[in-house]
Amino acid sequence: MMAELPLPVPSPDNQEFWDALTEGELRIQRCAACGTLRHPPRPMCAHCRSFDVEWVRMSGRGTVFSYIVTHQPIHPALVDRVPFATVIVELEEGPRLTTNLVDVSPAEITIGMPVEVVFQRASDEITLPLFRRASGARVG
Repeated sequence: MMAELPLPVPSPDNQEFWDALTEGELRIQRCAACGTLRHPPRPMCAHCRSFDVEWVRMSGRGTVFSYIVTHQPIHPALVDRVPFATVIVELEEGPRLTTNLVDVSPAEITIGMPVEVVFQRASDEITLPLFRRASGARVG
């Protein structure tokens, strides 16, 4: 039997993020006092120290800000998946997410590559925000 990857465990601070993904939307926290977008979700704004928060829908478009390729499986569930890339995507709106790309080999990834979100259901409770090369983006 192949090991399964552990799934994220939602908390009160990020439950709305995970609920939105299940609905097919990428929502990010925004400080209701100063308007600063923040990810990962947290209870207090680092900019103005307000606890007032709202959730706003993002476009789902962004670019590859950085990435690293893993060649050694760091979990038994990854034995057949290496090499794979862990990617930091900078959304058009500014926040950055740590994620993975789908349908893009590690050798094809470039800094600045346009990407768009895809939603991958991992369980009844968890949908993951992964990214793919943006429609119309050229290869190589």
